[in-house]
Amino acid sequence: MRLTFIGKTGGSNEGSCPALYRTDRGTYVVQGKIVTDALALSDVRDLAADETVVEVPADVLALALEHR
Repeated sequence: MRLTFIGKTGGSNEGSCPALYRTDRGTYVVQGKIVTDALALSDVRDLAADETVVEVPADVLALALEHR
């Protein structure tokens, strides 16, 4: 799989930040903070062993609508 950088959150500084990538498979990859809060994770449904959840700002998700 190859990734193409689309953009990052408007409030981020240089370096690591929440970001969005498009794949060569027609899907998206989001870069964000791994959710470790036990209460939040208790709300997640059907999380497979090879999956995780990440938190990203709404403006990063809006980038996906702009780049469909």
